[in-house]
Amino acid sequence: MAGTATLATAAAPLATACGSGAPKSDTDGDAFTVYWNAGHGYQAYEKVIDEFEREHGVTVNFQKYQWPDLRTRLLADLASGTVPDVVETQGAWVQEFAVSGDALSLAKYVAADGAEMGFPDDWLPATVSRNSHEGEVYGLQLHYTCSLLLYNRTMLDAAGISPPSTWDDLLAAAKELTTGEVYGIALNQDSSYAWPWLVQNGVRFYDPDTRAVLAPREAAEEALRFQADLAHRHRVSPVPVPSTDYAGPQKLLSAGRAAMIITGPWDLKPIADTSPDLELGIAPVLRQKEQATISAGASMMVPAKASRPDLSWDFLRRITTLDVERAATREAGMLMPRKSWAEQPEVQDDEHIRAFADGLPHARDFLEEIGPTGRSGEIADNLFKTLYQSIVVANTPVSEAFAVFDEAAGRALAG
Repeated sequence: MAGTATLATAAAPLATACGSGAPKSDTDGDAFTVYWNAGHGYQAYEKVIDEFEREHGVTVNFQKYQWPDLRTRLLADLASGTVPDVVETQGAWVQEFAVSGDALSLAKYVAADGAEMGFPDDWLPATVSRNSHEGEVYGLQLHYTCSLLLYNRTMLDAAGISPPSTWDDLLAAAKELTTGEVYGIALNQDSSYAWPWLVQNGVRFYDPDTRAVLAPREAAEEALRFQADLAHRHRVSPVPVPSTDYAGPQKLLSAGRAAMIITGPWDLKPIADTSPDLELGIAPVLRQKEQATISAGASMMVPAKASRPDLSWDFLRRITTLDVERAATREAGMLMPRKSWAEQPEVQDDEHIRAFADGLPHARDFLEEIGPTGRSGEIADNLFKTLYQSIVVANTPVSEAFAVFDEAAGRALAG
């Protein structure tokens, strides 16, 4: 895989945990290793791990990483041939690793257990297609979410401002709400947060017919320039600071330092925990050329060289049951991929969760078309990140930043 040789040194995990009461094994072979996102270490999943350990007589090595570190560690492992048993993934990783031969086809397991699990019938169709390649399933969706505009209801009400519905509305509101140490909106340093703006402006990440990236180009430039202008021209957002932490805007909203942010349901619990008195509002999906937002979420895959794929599949099967989905939603407010999940009281009785669930019909998988190229990781995680930071963070002229991006993306696709 491209880039693997440069990632030989793996990053250390943020945290490592085992389920309580796990039987001690006498051999390393009894350890079952799971790579997981650091923000998703829910008690609902720890309970599944405890039961999995007891029933299989293994110790789960539950390693938690921030997304960039998880990818670095995984690429190093794939290059060495020593791989974990299960990996939580994001974006188009499953398709990317299916194309490269590093992900295990789950077809035989789906054929045996799918009907009993309700798969694929009870999964939203987009969550099946984004984890498939050439008609075979290579991953299971764990979370399925979207991004919306969250706002401090008290601030907007005091200013007599209605929740924005268009870019013009948002800019006007942000200007009105930017006072003293309070910003009208806080942009995220994570480049994936640029994509709601791009799809609202009709941008596709990749056109398989023309092999064009970020097209139509004029619309892509406009969307990125709009975001840069929020920070550098209008000064209604702090300039994002590059880091691996995407929680900066949430912390500003919680502290009363930002009136609006664009984020997903993963920030609902941190907001509730750190600022329980904040009157949180969630606006409908924004519109520019289109009313749209992005789908997001996490999946799980089994590396092709995993030593116990049957055991790995059982882990995937257990952690995606409806009961576990409901428990994780109660605990963390996370959205889920099952159709039946949306009908549960955890969704319908919570105005914030329901608002995100209502946004899902407008959500698009912006990686859907670039995923099958097998280059989505390099282009989305590396090259687009550089483009976003160049324009939105460093305020580089759009044409100059795109010239660098186009040359690198062309080489990536040609390779």
